Amino acid sequence: MSTNQEYDDIRFAVIGGTGLYKLDSLKHLASLDLDTPYGKPSGPVQIFETESGNKIAFLARHGETHSLLPSEVPFRANIAALKHLGVMAILAFSSVGSLQEHIAPGDFVIPDQIIDRTKGIRKDTFFGQGCVGHSSFGEPFHAGLSELLLSCSDALESSNLTSGGTLIAMEGPAFSSRAESRLYQSWGGSVINMTSVPEAKLAREAEIAYQMVCMATDYDSWRINEEPVSTATVMLQLSKNGLNAARLLKAVLPKVELKLYNSDTNPTDFTKTGSILQNSIFMPKDLISPEQLHNLKFMFPNEF
Repeated sequence: MSTNQEYDDIRFAVIGGTGLYKLDSLKHLASLDLDTPYGKPSGPVQIFETESGNKIAFLARHGETHSLLPSEVPFRANIAALKHLGVMAILAFSSVGSLQEHIAPGDFVIPDQIIDRTKGIRKDTFFGQGCVGHSSFGEPFHAGLSELLLSCSDALESSNLTSGGTLIAMEGPAFSSRAESRLYQSWGGSVINMTSVPEAKLAREAEIAYQMVCMATDYDSWRINEEPVSTATVMLQLSKNGLNAARLLKAVLPKVELKLYNSDTNPTDFTKTGSILQNSIFMPKDLISPEQLHNLKFMFPNEF
């Protein structure tokens, strides 16, 4: 469906992961049931109004009732729907396992790198099928969003906020074996999850500034003298992490709004995003297949 014009310029979105399913502190305006060329998103896109009167979007990655496995999440539809609404920047929250002693359960990490260990099961690009494109992914996360988050570290209660680190993206749904966990630790991995890829890559292709906030629930499986991670372990930590996620978001949101909604500034000066034709597509526009032109126009109506 086409969106109501009232909700066509939503510049900022939050993607909630395990433990963060809604934004209780903001005024709820609408629930948008969107269709995209890539199918339906994980659920309705929720529109909220901030205290400053700006509109932002929220999407529960695993669905509103946590009904989707990581490999089942419709990542392309999620990112396409947010881009269609005008989203320029995303903060994505995710529960993770810690691969390092100094990152304790309950701590938050703002990673700056990714190692992709998914298995090709997930549809992970908007390109192909008559459209050749390659996006730069050397710096997977957005430095500006990272800096804003780090400036709000005092918002967390009884938890530390770690700057930088490598996020291992695994397929799941099983947790790591001890050997796998220790291997990832030896690579210098900081934390591990099942949803950062392809979400971060698709956001880059869609020219959306993207930063993941990692919320540690456990020590994965590398501690030899402890039981390996289990669902029960994770569930015990989720409630605390969800409360801290809400605190962090409340603190950082006004700073994000100044960057994206201030009429005196150009938001692209902050996001550093631009034209998909200039930054990623490796072929003349008039040679792109009709199907892909249709798909890309859904996200980039001014370019196609």
